[in-house]
Amino acid sequence: MLDALASRIPMGRVGDPDEIAQAAVFLASDDSSFVNGIELFVDGGKAQI
Repeated sequence: MLDALASRIPMGRVGDPDEIAQAAVFLASDDSSFVNGIELFVDGGKAQI
């Protein structure tokens, strides 16, 4: 089932929970202080197709 899902993702794999956590940590950090009003898709490029 995961292989079928992964084949439809441009990166060719499903995301790791750690990758989602890294995005959340970035948004909660000072590194994102100038980021506002965006949608951050952590989906391996699937939203772009």
